[in-house]
Amino acid sequence: MTPHKIIKSNRRTLSISVNDNAELIVRAPKRVSNDQIKEFITEKANWISNKQTLIRARLNDVKKEQKMHLYLGDLFPIKIAQTEDREIIFNGKEFITTTQNKDALNLSLKSWYKKKFKEVAIPRLFYFANKHNLKINQVRVKEQKTLWGSCSSKNNINLNYLLIMAPLKVIDYVIIHELVHTIHKNHSANFWKSVESIMPNYDDARHWLKENGYKLRNL
Repeated sequence: MTPHKIIKSNRRTLSISVNDNAELIVRAPKRVSNDQIKEFITEKANWISNKQTLIRARLNDVKKEQKMHLYLGDLFPIKIAQTEDREIIFNGKEFITTTQNKDALNLSLKSWYKKKFKEVAIPRLFYFANKHNLKINQVRVKEQKTLWGSCSSKNNINLNYLLIMAPLKVIDYVIIHELVHTIHKNHSANFWKSVESIMPNYDDARHWLKENGYKLRNL
């Protein structure tokens, strides 16, 4: 098995992961040789194969649902119609567009998702921040390939607008997760206790994102 990417750093151990496109990613200490990496991959071959099979099956499921699009956890159909509005319209039951071109449709959807995410998520971010006296600096909304959110050492928060496809509880979980990073810069026991104190059922949302996150990345 050939890895899609090998990332070497000052870490102490070798690790492997399979991303949402079924690509094998290896993270390794700088001192580790390519032969050692190959041996490690061979040892984990069964796990890698099973994981890639699962993710490829998920990708096929997404392709089958390509005429349906997620919004706040529910699937809605796309309707092609002649309208004066060149942008995506959502009427609560379906998305309405004037284009049948897949690339143009995806661009319109992404633009709509980003706008809607700002409308939905940013007020919730400031609600939780103010309620729990958590100080933030800047907030950026963008599409990220591997992260749903992040918080810098200066308390700048990034949020992935593709989360607008997930249920509201998942959006809240990611927001709360990053807000708690303003006081705990790691994933220690104290970090998770703080998350739980704000969102007692956070693990349900975390599980949903782990199981369904791939659907949000395959627009």
